[in-house]
Amino acid sequence: MSTVTATEGALKLIAEIVADHGPVLFHQSGGCCDGSSPMCYPQDDFKVSDRDVKIGEIGGMPFYISASQYETWKHTDLIIDVVDGRGGMFSLDNGREKRFLTRSEICSI
Repeated sequence: MSTVTATEGALKLIAEIVADHGPVLFHQSGGCCDGSSPMCYPQDDFKVSDRDVKIGEIGGMPFYISASQYETWKHTDLIIDVVDGRGGMFSLDNGREKRFLTRSEICSI
């Protein structure tokens, strides 16, 4: 089963965003405009679909991935990190000159 964890840098950025916006959630982007970045949204502004899978929490905030991506990545540990750069257009990390980045490791089966 897939898991999600966060680096110290990611946890710090999550705390900053939560202090500014209140509770958030993460959804692993499936591509398109923002590539495969983990997107961060206010919890009240994002509708989780019945086709989304909650794979854990980071910084006490829920982390979701689409069911189709989950099938592909279900044996992968996701590690949410922070790097310099601009966040996704609609993600709350945008404008902070830091952005979330998903790294991965294959789970032992």
